[in-house]
Amino acid sequence: MQLQSTRTFSDRILLFIKGIAMGGANKIPGVSGGIVAFVTGFYEELIFSFKRINTKAFRLLFNGRFKSFLQYVNFKFLAIIFSGSLFSYFSVSLFLDFLIRNYELFVWSFFFGLIIGSIYYIAKGCEKLNNKSAIAIIIGISIGVLISFLPPAKENTNLSFVFLCGIVGVSGMTIPGLSGSFILILLGNYVLLLIDSVNIMSKTILDIFAGNFDFIHNTERLKYFKIIGAFTAGSAFGLIVTSHILGYVIKHWNNIVTAIILGFITGSLGNVWPWKEKIYKILNNEFVMDNQGNKILKNYKRYIPNSNEIETWYAIAFIVFGISILVVIEYYSRENKSTL
Repeated sequence: MQLQSTRTFSDRILLFIKGIAMGGANKIPGVSGGIVAFVTGFYEELIFSFKRINTKAFRLLFNGRFKSFLQYVNFKFLAIIFSGSLFSYFSVSLFLDFLIRNYELFVWSFFFGLIIGSIYYIAKGCEKLNNKSAIAIIIGISIGVLISFLPPAKENTNLSFVFLCGIVGVSGMTIPGLSGSFILILLGNYVLLLIDSVNIMSKTILDIFAGNFDFIHNTERLKYFKIIGAFTAGSAFGLIVTSHILGYVIKHWNNIVTAIILGFITGSLGNVWPWKEKIYKILNNEFVMDNQGNKILKNYKRYIPNSNEIETWYAIAFIVFGISILVVIEYYSRENKSTL
């Protein structure tokens, strides 16, 4: 493909806004940043730029040919996109943290609708259904259902596992329809990596601007810095390495991969069912607490909502709203294709 060699100031602003939208999408379970990139028209350039981070790029860098390196990897484009995404990550995380703490049912209802909408979007992208794709869907559903019946994964701060989460979490940027943040929910580290860690980093940046460096003696902050570092390294590794692998796999087995993703997300819907009661771990008639003084979650008890409660209908409205967003995205995606 031909990269855009020149962009006007207004083009850069628009690209930055698209980066904000992609970053926000990556934070929301059920929505793929890759979908936003595809719909807004920069997905092909994004993947092409990722693939340019290869041995040739590193040879240019190590030989001191910095200008050639920056041109080869399409650095200006990536810098604008990731600046927007980074800005979005810090702003959206604070907003999500507030919503989850105060409107948990409605937030998960919205997420549930987004995931249903994602299933619709991915299903539209499936080619003709055949025996192989049908088997792939069944395999995906089986894996998703199995995970749904398992107790929710506990938060894991092991740096090797966090590195793996980075690889998984960035997948939504390279595969339209696959939500990396949704997978992080299944792995148990969504709040740790996309809310708590980002909030800690936001506080640290504010402290630095205020000239307050007391955080360097704060063991809790230092722990989160290590977690953020491992997650960032995993994300970079995922973008560079898996973009090449995924590009090959999708090129040769696109229908099978899409079918597996479709089945997996469908089978995993139980994990984000909005109406569920938290069951905490109890020992000797007392709640078991973690090191931060929080109750340790043991499992969820899902239930059917009471249709006589107004809160139930508000939650259903948020589900419909979430579905509608993905339906609209699919519509504009189809319109963009028709104009090519």
